[in-house]
Amino acid sequence: GGTGTGFVYDQQGHILTNNHVVASAAAGGKLTATFSDGKKYEAEVVGRAQGYDVAVIKLKTPPSGLKPLPLGDSDKVAVGDSTIAIGAPFGLSNTVTTGIVSAKNRPVASGDGSGGKNSYMSALQTDASINPGNSGGPLLDGRGAVIGINSAIQSAGNGGFGGGQAGSIGLGFAIPINQAKNVAESLIKTGKPVYPIISVSVDLAAKTDGAKISESGAAANELVDPNGPAGKAGLKPGDIITQLGDKPIDSGPTLISEIWTYKPGETVKLTYLRGGKPTTVDITFGSRVGDK
Repeated sequence: GGTGTGFVYDQQGHILTNNHVVASAAAGGKLTATFSDGKKYEAEVVGRAQGYDVAVIKLKTPPSGLKPLPLGDSDKVAVGDSTIAIGAPFGLSNTVTTGIVSAKNRPVASGDGSGGKNSYMSALQTDASINPGNSGGPLLDGRGAVIGINSAIQSAGNGGFGGGQAGSIGLGFAIPINQAKNVAESLIKTGKPVYPIISVSVDLAAKTDGAKISESGAAANELVDPNGPAGKAGLKPGDIITQLGDKPIDSGPTLISEIWTYKPGETVKLTYLRGGKPTTVDITFGSRVGDK
């Protein structure tokens, strides 16, 4: 089976990690968590969110006195801040590496590396060395608070998260803890992830400055659901989305990763171009329960 890292989320024995670390165990495999003192505990998968590459597992018999890691605020992280990554790269447990936050809001492919199931999320980028086995471990700030969950590195060979890493090249990515926390709470409560959606099909290949709503490939009501958030706000196939909230949108992946920083039910301003003319509307995110 696979190995990865996780960290204690609460005293009830919930542990946060990456979905791709526990995916094989979720299909009926055995799951054990080894602590830094060498003690092993049997665990079970509580829920998985493929799109965010987050999973929650629970120790079957959690020891008393579990100490959850303190959570930071990933929205307040600044480029240049110190980072500390903890994990077990190549099975070398209790490995600690350091670096800085290299970039924020970086749209990177998430998912289990199976291509068609990939999506995009808004990640923290760090130059702390993150190798296979670090996946699922915490990315800490200089005070020791969790600001993200390390996910597999964007190595030269794989163009995204998932398999095929061969070592650190100074590009590590982490799921911001504010997003991961929302996902974890949903998984602990219901066992299922809940995703915010605007119900449009985005043309990921379009060469435009913005995110273009697809104009072909399906019926118009499938490209923009007339009863969905974008449809109700007046968007149509071919519109180019250029801003969401306070973030400029320069591509389809950027739009998808930005949408996923919100919660269903939140309302934000969205700006789109139609025939070169900008229009700004309020849009309220819908929700999708579970992975497709």
